[in-house]
Amino acid sequence: MANTNKYTVLLPTYEERKNLPLIVWLLVKYFTESDIDYEIIIIDDGSPDGTLDVAKELQRLYGENRIVLRPREKKLGLGTAYMHGIKHAKGNFIIIMDADLSHHPKFIPQMIAKQAEKDYDIVTGTRYAGNGGVYGWDLKRKIVSRGANFLAQVLLRPGVSDLTGSFRLYRKPVLEKLISSCVSKGYVFQMEMMVRARQFGHSIGEVPITFVDRVYGESKLGGSEIISYTKGLLYLFSTT
Repeated sequence: MANTNKYTVLLPTYEERKNLPLIVWLLVKYFTESDIDYEIIIIDDGSPDGTLDVAKELQRLYGENRIVLRPREKKLGLGTAYMHGIKHAKGNFIIIMDADLSHHPKFIPQMIAKQAEKDYDIVTGTRYAGNGGVYGWDLKRKIVSRGANFLAQVLLRPGVSDLTGSFRLYRKPVLEKLISSCVSKGYVFQMEMMVRARQFGHSIGEVPITFVDRVYGESKLGGSEIISYTKGLLYLFSTT
């Protein structure tokens, strides 16, 4: 049976000039090989490194129907980037992922297949189930990540094995509803999305993925983010 759905990938970018050509090439490759109708919306938040110029080149290369540019003046946060992107999305399913090559597009056809299995509202990539995993992290980061995930599991009982992941497939109206009901920012935002999804009774499927640490550029997880994660977690625990 042919898949008649259209899939919109939302790629919020900030200083991803080196990564963007490769991630877009991989996306185009896997969508084309699987005969999946797609568009990629690049939401660049005023990157000073020329990310937008690269995005314009990619648009020339692959066509305006495949690469859609929706830049913003400055860095305004992930949630608002997604909302901005959704407004322009033509797909009935939305894929969110990082532009820094930590999420491999090869898992997208698996996510799409998983969604079709039981008509899930959301399919999330998980590093913590099946043959999922993390590459390129030192022990400290692995412990912090697993610890953060475990703490969230105990407090929030979300019913998904990877709460802080940001590689997911959503039905468009479900994503719109979840974003508009979320109050968190940054790292905690992805987690709150899953907690709210459980509250609303949305069905969630999981696909094991391997997460690869950033190829170029600096990782965005620092000490202050760990503190804000813990605060956000406690906020969610007290309000859900």
